[in-house]
Amino acid sequence: MRILSIDYGLKRCGLAWTDPLQISISGLGAVAPGILEQHLGPLIADGVSTIVLGYPTRSDGSDSHVTDEIRQLYERLKLRYPDKEVYLWDESFSSRSAARVLFESGVSKKKRQEKSRLDEMSAILILRDFLLSKT
Repeated sequence: MRILSIDYGLKRCGLAWTDPLQISISGLGAVAPGILEQHLGPLIADGVSTIVLGYPTRSDGSDSHVTDEIRQLYERLKLRYPDKEVYLWDESFSSRSAARVLFESGVSKKKRQEKSRLDEMSAILILRDFLLSKT
């Protein structure tokens, strides 16, 4: 079964998931938060067993500007998909790490400036960290 990760943002939500054997991770792009839940339905129906929702906090551990919305999304996902595991996952600094990965991988400056690429990479890194914690 696949694991799906979401890097929730006020403008875009990055998405990534594993293959069914949970060996590799693929980015799924980014969608606007207003259509996120509608977009998730077909993905979850395609064999997702676990949803990992990035949960950002500030460096002092306090809530960020978006944590309330993420908590609400978390509750809605748990209600809508009671047979799925849903996790809140610390994603502090995932955007900064994603920018570094894109830079180090040789992605052109123009493509690095596409915010949807950054959001997608953040979702990939959230999922990578989640999988590494399970081993």
